[in-house]
Amino acid sequence: MQRRCFITSVGQFLPGEPVTNEQMEARLGQIGPKPSGLRERVLRQNRIEQRYYAIDSNQHTTHTNAQMAAHAVRDAIAHGTLDLKDVRLLVAATSQGDLPLPGFASMVHGELDMPPCEVATIHGICASSVVALRHAALAVGSGEVPNAVCVASEFASRLLKASRFRAQGYGEGKRLPFETEFLRWMLSDGAGALLLANEPAPAGLSLEIETIALKSYASQFPPCMFVGNRDEVLADPQVGWLDHADYETASRAGAINLHQSTELLTDVVRLCVNGVFELIEEGKLDPKGVDWWVTHYSSHLFREQANELFVRGGLTIDPERVFTNLYTSGNVGSASFPLMLGDLFRSGKLEPGQRIVCIVPESGRFMFGYVILRVVGSASPDVRLTAVAPTVSEPPDIKTSGSPLEESLVRQLAGVWTAFETRLNRVPIVAKMFDGRVTLQDYRDLLFNLRQQVIDGSRWISRAASNVTREHFPIRSAFISHSRDEHRDFEMIERDYVSVGGSAEEIRAGQKNIGSTALSEYILSRASRENPFDLIGAMFIIEGLGRRVAARWAELIRTQLNLDPRQVSFLAYHSASDDVHFERLDAAVQSGILTEKLVDEIVTAAKVVARLYVLQLEEIGNF
Repeated sequence: MQRRCFITSVGQFLPGEPVTNEQMEARLGQIGPKPSGLRERVLRQNRIEQRYYAIDSNQHTTHTNAQMAAHAVRDAIAHGTLDLKDVRLLVAATSQGDLPLPGFASMVHGELDMPPCEVATIHGICASSVVALRHAALAVGSGEVPNAVCVASEFASRLLKASRFRAQGYGEGKRLPFETEFLRWMLSDGAGALLLANEPAPAGLSLEIETIALKSYASQFPPCMFVGNRDEVLADPQVGWLDHADYETASRAGAINLHQSTELLTDVVRLCVNGVFELIEEGKLDPKGVDWWVTHYSSHLFREQANELFVRGGLTIDPERVFTNLYTSGNVGSASFPLMLGDLFRSGKLEPGQRIVCIVPESGRFMFGYVILRVVGSASPDVRLTAVAPTVSEPPDIKTSGSPLEESLVRQLAGVWTAFETRLNRVPIVAKMFDGRVTLQDYRDLLFNLRQQVIDGSRWISRAASNVTREHFPIRSAFISHSRDEHRDFEMIERDYVSVGGSAEEIRAGQKNIGSTALSEYILSRASRENPFDLIGAMFIIEGLGRRVAARWAELIRTQLNLDPRQVSFLAYHSASDDVHFERLDAAVQSGILTEKLVDEIVTAAKVVARLYVLQLEEIGNF
């Protein structure tokens, strides 16, 4: 590279809640009448404690691979200083996209809804993320582009679902081959992104890319990790999965099954370690100057084997300087490298001048990637003081009379709240608040967006009240009182907006973004029905934001932007006023209207509104 290239920001996306060892077989689906006898053995060796899946307990997809990659890119942008519209190059790596064609980078680009830019797709397994980084770094280092985003994402669980293997006859007296079942207990889903620029970040730390080395031994070894019938394809070119008469026949023949030839893994470890020694011999790496070894292991077992080989070669590595997130994030294939590097970058352990060596072996057909980085910049005191860990608050408490239905509703809503706030904390503008990087423009954009939604808030509550029948007069009265409270809230937003440099005319002429539009249309349509009591779920989410989240956001924004408390009045006001609103919610829940059907409808409404509220914050600026 003729010019210097820096990683200035990192991002990640891990779908859903962590899945423990005890939960994973239920999540992927049990194949036979009995639980797997192999699972415990594999887990003892890999020592993975939790992982993430983009499928739910019914094995239904929750996020596409492209969506996970896009979320990781947004997270990297949220933690940096570059706007998504200014990205010049997007390089995306994966082992399998959501569609055979077009290229994965094109699908990610489409998910991001960003302006036209150059894209590149890198197809492979673990080391493909290093190939993607090399492509992006060379483009930035050559001066062809001033910046780039490199992202890697994996969705392995789709290949590991029990239904796939049951359809092939496994489970009823026919055991799944070891080389296939082994991977069920190894692989995870997720995405990691790196933001590259031709200069370091203006504040905080950056990672200067010094060396990227890649080496393939595919000419010397057969595939080790693969999808399909390896031996048959190598022997006869006419038995690939596309050579079968139809897709169903290919599936029954196991031609799209994922396999791992475990007998070859010892050679993978050996060659990977030899690659480090080659860098030393070539003068590209001085092991005495290495502060952190970021190493991708698919299993703790291979970590032990690699360490033994290093010691035999005269290289002793302090285990405290080996960084991995295998145990908490699992083996995420190509995404493992950017996820590991991102976790180290955000850990607070890095200091200017330190050197990082990243080792990324790929068992696919013996591909190895090595990256050497130097920590530059400084830990900005302002950022360190204002950055806080994002947390999930206690669910807003609804008081009950003690009836089983009421208590069941409260328990289910608590689960909805936890999932909702977890997603909320990953939204770029919210992530910036916690990371200490929120800007005045971010705050203005938030207020601009909220005003449009708040105006519709009093409308849907009034409409709901007008559709409550006479026998439920107390609930109707509570809805009317609630509507009266909300009626002038938008004026506080306008005052806050003008106080931080916005124009009253501009915000009053504003329109809802696509997420706000979806949210308003959904709630208004529900409010138009007779006795729309399922909107208790909507109120739980929206008023819960005021009760549990608004004050925290107000303080983060006020502190980081050095604002007067009066300039965050709308957010601060709701932390107190929504206590009164919840008293009305308590009364509605305790009024005797609940049935099992209504409880289900309330929980469903809460889930929908939670998703749409996150969407409106993700889509700030998209009208």
